[in-house]
Amino acid sequence: MGKLKLFVLIFVIIAISLFATKVTIFHINDTHGHAWPFSEYHNPDIGGFAVIASIINEEKAINPNVLFLHAGDINTGVPESDLLNALPDIFALNRMKLDAIAVGNHEFDKERAVLEYQMGIAKFPFLSANIYKDGKPFFTPYIIKNVGGIKVAIFGLTTEETAILEPLFSSDLEFRNAIEVAKELVPELRKQADVVVALTHLGMGMEHAGNYTTSEQLAAAVDGIDVIIDGHSHTKLEEAKVINNTIVVQAWEWGKIVGKLELDVENGKIENWKWTPIPVNLKIYKGKDENGNSIYEFVGKPYEEAISIKVPLDVFKKMGAERLDTVIGETKVLLDGERAHVRSGDTNLGHLITDAMIWKTGADVALQNGGGIRASIEPGKITIRDILTVLPFGNTVYVMKLKGSELMKVLEYAATIPEGKGAFLHVSGLTWKSEEGKVVEALINGEPIDPEKVYIVVTNNYMAGGGDGYSMLKENMGSGYDTGFVLADVVVEYIQKGLGGKIETYDDTPRYIRK
Repeated sequence: MGKLKLFVLIFVIIAISLFATKVTIFHINDTHGHAWPFSEYHNPDIGGFAVIASIINEEKAINPNVLFLHAGDINTGVPESDLLNALPDIFALNRMKLDAIAVGNHEFDKERAVLEYQMGIAKFPFLSANIYKDGKPFFTPYIIKNVGGIKVAIFGLTTEETAILEPLFSSDLEFRNAIEVAKELVPELRKQADVVVALTHLGMGMEHAGNYTTSEQLAAAVDGIDVIIDGHSHTKLEEAKVINNTIVVQAWEWGKIVGKLELDVENGKIENWKWTPIPVNLKIYKGKDENGNSIYEFVGKPYEEAISIKVPLDVFKKMGAERLDTVIGETKVLLDGERAHVRSGDTNLGHLITDAMIWKTGADVALQNGGGIRASIEPGKITIRDILTVLPFGNTVYVMKLKGSELMKVLEYAATIPEGKGAFLHVSGLTWKSEEGKVVEALINGEPIDPEKVYIVVTNNYMAGGGDGYSMLKENMGSGYDTGFVLADVVVEYIQKGLGGKIETYDDTPRYIRK
C-alpha cells in the first residue's frame, strides 16, 4: 500500500510539471537607497541591484514567466541615492523591468513633488489601494499581468501607520483600513484573475501589532488572497508562512536577500509552490589567514553583477562622491546605530546626536527618535557620507519652549513605546525612569522637572510636526521655530568643532531606565 501511495505521489508531481504553468515571482522590499553593493561588519560587498539582476536573469534564461516586485520603501538610507531623490534606484529598476512597487511610508519622506517626480520617471506603477484623497484612490490600486497565459492580479496596500510616521507630507491623504479595503477588492479581482497577489507594506510580527494592520492579520481576515508579498518590518524569514491558505513572504531588508516564489498554476489554481530566500552575496567570516587577511565563505552561490545595471549605477555613484568622501573626523570606538539597538535603548551614537543638538542651540533638553538613526559608524575615519547614512532624512533642527508639564507629556507617551518602534526616545540634558509604562522620575541637570518652569527643547522637524506619534510636540510648534540647520550638518560641525575631530570614547551610560 505504501508503494502505491508513493507511485501516486510521483505521478501527481510529474503531471503538474507537464501541464501546469510555472510562474516565478522575485521580490525585494525596504531597499532604502541600497542600489549598490555595500559592506557590513565582517560581511563585505553584499547586495546591490546589479547582482539581483543577475539572479533574475538566470531564471529568465530558462523560464520567461517571471514577475519582479518591490514591497515598498525605495527611499532614504544611502547618500548617493538620497541626494538624487532615488533616481539611481528607479533607473536601475526600470532596466530590471520591475513590474510594480507598493507605496511604502518612506515614499513620503520628502515633499510631494519628489514623489510625483519618482512616479513620473518610473516605468512601473506605484500601487496602493487604501490611500485616498478627496474620496478617490490617490495611487493605482491594482494591475493585472498576463504571465504565460496566467492572469495575475497585483494590488497594493500601505500601512495605516504612515499617517503617524510621516505626517509632514501625507496629512492631506486618508489611509483606510487595509483589511476593509481588501475585503471589497479581492472578490472583484478573483473574477478577473487566476492568481491574486497582495503587494503590501504592512509589516509582520508583534512589533507592528496594535491599531495597524499586519500582513498576518490581512491573511487571516481576508479570504481569496493567494500570496502576500510584504515589507515594512524588515523581517528575515527562513521559510514562508501560510495563513488561511495564503502564502506570506518578506525579503528582509536592503536587498540582502531576494525572495523567489515559484508557483505551479493549473486551471486557474496554484497546485504547488516553493519559496526560497536567495542570499545576495552574503558571507560568513571564517577568521584570518597567516598573513592577517580576512577569510570569507559565501552563503550559497556567489553572483556577478549584471553589466547593464552596474555601469549606470557606477556613474551615479561618482556624482557628488568627492564631497561625500570628505573626512570630518575619526572615532576609535564603534558608534552604535544598529536598528535593533536604537529602537530599544540608549546608545553612544544616540547620545552624540542629541548632545550635538544642545551644543548647537544651547537648549536645555534634546529629543531624537530612534527611527531617525539609520546606521552605525565603524571605528576609523568619519566622512560626510557616514553622517548622511546615519541621518539620511534631511531633517532640520527645531527649537521650542515647553513647560515642564508639557515636557512630561512627551515622556509619558515615550514610556508607552514598545521596544523595536522608531518612536523610541533618545535624549540629552535629561535622565528619566519608567516602570510598567509610567514615568517615575525625570531630571533635568539633576533636578526634578518643574511643571511650571519653561524649558528650551530642541528636536528635529519630523518630531516637532507630530511624527512617530509625538502629537503633543506638534501642539506646541507655535512656541518655537525651525532653525533651518540640517541635523546631519549639525552633527558634522559638532564632531569637527565640539569634539575636535577625534572620538576616543563616547558616553553610553543610560539616560533612560525602563523597568
